[in-house]
Amino acid sequence: MQEPARILVIGGGYVGMYTALRLQRKLKSGEAQVMVIDPEPYMTYQPFLPEAAAGSISPRHVVVPLRRVLPKCQVIIGEATAIDHAKRTATITTLATEEEGSGAIEVHYEELVLAPGSVSRTLPIPGLAEFGVGFKTVEEAIGLRNHVLEQLDIASSTRDPAVRDAALTFVFVGGGYAGVEALAELEDMARYAVRYYHNIKAEDMKWILVEASGKILPEVGEEMGQYAVRELRSRNIDVRLNTRLDSCEGRVAVLSDGARYPARTLVWTAGVKPHPILAATDLPLNERGRLDATAALQVRGVEHAWAAGDAAAVPDLTSDEAGKECAPNAQHAVRQAKVLADNLLASLRGEEVRDYEHKYAGSVASLGLHKGVAHIYGRKFKGYPAWFMHRAYHLSRVPTFNRKARVLAEWTLAAFFKREIVSLGSLEHPRAEFELAAGTGRHPEAS
Repeated sequence: MQEPARILVIGGGYVGMYTALRLQRKLKSGEAQVMVIDPEPYMTYQPFLPEAAAGSISPRHVVVPLRRVLPKCQVIIGEATAIDHAKRTATITTLATEEEGSGAIEVHYEELVLAPGSVSRTLPIPGLAEFGVGFKTVEEAIGLRNHVLEQLDIASSTRDPAVRDAALTFVFVGGGYAGVEALAELEDMARYAVRYYHNIKAEDMKWILVEASGKILPEVGEEMGQYAVRELRSRNIDVRLNTRLDSCEGRVAVLSDGARYPARTLVWTAGVKPHPILAATDLPLNERGRLDATAALQVRGVEHAWAAGDAAAVPDLTSDEAGKECAPNAQHAVRQAKVLADNLLASLRGEEVRDYEHKYAGSVASLGLHKGVAHIYGRKFKGYPAWFMHRAYHLSRVPTFNRKARVLAEWTLAAFFKREIVSLGSLEHPRAEFELAAGTGRHPEAS
C-alpha cells in the first residue's frame, strides 16, 4: 500500500497554522499527511502583544496551542536548520535530539510549505545586544511589563537621583506598529500604576520614541500618523523623528541629535529580517533574502515548494506599481494561507492553481486604552472610534471561538475592575529562591 504524501510545513505562525488548519479540513482520508515544525507549541497572535504587556489580556489568551487546533496534523516542536529541496529532505533539531545528544534528524517530504516568519533586525549599535529587548514574542511582552513595573519599584525605593532618573526613563526605538503600540500601552499602564506610589508622579517618567524616518505608523497614512504624533506628545511622550540610536553602552541611550538619556529600559522594534532558515536552503531568494514567490504562492522555478507571509516576496496584483510586493503583515498572511492550501491541494489532484489577489483594506493601531488611529477603505478614524475598531477587527481575526470568547470576557470584566499592577518578574527566574535556600542550608526568610 502506497504511503500518503507528506506535506512538511515549516513554521507555526499565521501562514503555517492557517495553512495546516485548512489542509486538515479539506484533505481526503489517506491523501496526505501534514507535519508542522515550529520551535514553540503555539501560534502567537502578535497584534495583541501590546495589550498583553499592559495587562489588558492574559498572556495565555494571545497564543493558540497548535496541538489542539491541529489534531489531524503531526506537530513537532523543533527547528529546521537546513533544507535540501533537491533531495526533498529537511534537517530538524528537537528537544529530544538535544537531550539524547543524537544530533539532528532528517525528515523526508513530498511537498514543502515554508512559513518560518521573520526575526528582529538588529544593527551593530554599541550596547544594543547587552541592554536592548525586543517585542516580538509573548515572553518579551510579559517580560517587558514586569520590567517596567520593577523600574517603578526601584525608583520609589532608591535614594540615588541618578538611579531614579534612569529607572523612570523608557526608550523605544522604531515607529512602526510594534514600537508605537507597545510604548502607548505600557505608558498608559505605568501612568495608571504610579497613582499607587507615594513618591512618583506621572510627569516624573520620561517616555521617548526614536524613529529614523520623518513619520510614524506609515501604514495608517500621513494624516493619521501626524495625529498619532500629536496624541503621544500631548501625553508628554518625547517623539523624536529623523533620529537614530547611536549607542546604548553603559545603559546610556545616545541619539544622533546629540541627546543622551541614562535609561534602564531600551526596547528595539526597528524592523524585521527574513528567518535564517531561508539562507540554509537551495531555494531562490530575492535581494532582500526573502523567497522569490509567484502570485500562486509557489517558489518561483521550483516544483513542490510553497511560501507565503514574511518569508516570501509575493507580487501584489492589485497594485499599479510595477514590481510591488504584498506587505508582510497578518492581513495578507491569513488570506495567503487559504490560497496556498487550496493551491497545494489542487496541485496534488492535478487541478489548476489560482493567483493570490487581495486589495489592502487598511490599518488600525492602538495608542492606549480608548485611543487609536485607523485608515480603512479610504476613511480615517481617530480616538475612541478607531480604538474600538482596532479591538473589533483583531477580535474577529483571533483564531478559534475559544480564544475570541476568552479575550472578550477579559475586556468585559476590565470595564468593571481596576488594572492589575503587580510585577511577576520572579517568573523569569523560578528557581532563584530555592537555589538561595539550598545554598544557605535554610529558607531565606528564616532568620
